[in-house]
Formats: sequence, C-alpha cells, structure tokens
Amino acid sequence: MIQPEPIQFDDDGAIPNSRLPLLVYRNAVPADAAAIEALFAANRWPPAWRDGVHPFHHFHSTAHEVLGVARGEATVLFGGPGGRVLKLSAGDVAVVPAGVGHCNQGQSPDLLIVGAYPDGARRHVDTHHGNSAEVEEMRRNIAMVSIPMADPVTGAGGALMRLWGG
Repeated sequence: MIQPEPIQFDDDGAIPNSRLPLLVYRNAVPADAAAIEALFAANRWPPAWRDGVHPFHHFHSTAHEVLGVARGEATVLFGGPGGRVLKLSAGDVAVVPAGVGHCNQGQSPDLLIVGAYPDGARRHVDTHHGNSAEVEEMRRNIAMVSIPMADPVTGAGGALMRLWGG
C-alpha cells in the first residue's frame, strides 16, 4: 500500500497550522481529473472543484482539504511563510489538515488540481489569510474539525487513519 510523507508545521502566531501532519502522496493517482474525482468520491471525499492553488498564504479553519494533481506541476509553500516548499506533480496528492497554510509559489501553464473535502465537511469552507487578531477563533474552529472517515487515496483504514488517529 502506498504511504504518504507526513510533514508537521508549528503554529506561527498567524497561520495556526495543525497538530495533524500534512500528508503528501507521490505518484499515487492517475494523471486524470475524472479518475482522481472518482477515487476521492469512492473514499468519501466528494470532489468540490478543479483549478489551481491560490497564490497567497491561506488556510481553512472549518475543513480538511485534499489536492490531487491531475496535470502539470506546482511549487507550493505549506505551513505559512516559515514553512516548507514542496513541488507537486501530476499524480501527487496532498492532504491538507484544517489550519495548515498553503500558497502557490509557481506553476506550469497546464496545472490542474482536483480539490475535495471529506464527507461531513461544512457546506461553506472558509478561507483565512493569517490575521493574528483572529487566530484564537481559528484555533477553536480547527479543534472542532473531525477526523475524516477514510483516507482520500487509500480509503478506510488507510494511512490518514493511522497518522491522524482516526
């Protein structure tokens, strides 16, 4: 079974990040948007959008998010300004816990990412930019986000469950 690379980020006072690690799966899915959407849906992460990653630091306090690269490549800074830059290519998947900052640092012209949120995620997924004045509220929101029922790549009993304690 394919295993992700877990990457932990500290709270920087503006980007709260998470006690849960970012999970990065390399060459885990077909380089095909419809196939990625079908896999995510089968694993209880209904596809929500096709696009890229915003070119500014942001995070979601009300839901975890999965990014499946269907085409091209992107250089993404995870964890806020002091975080870690990762290159994601077609076939890679990043499972981003609620609170973990992410920012597109560059991309190929053909980049296409499939984004999804787990079953039970709020209908409205918020987007925050790291305002230290609201970080306490965001930490409370993040603490209330439940562990998903399945890993978006490997399903029930997958690495997410082991690494996130679900």
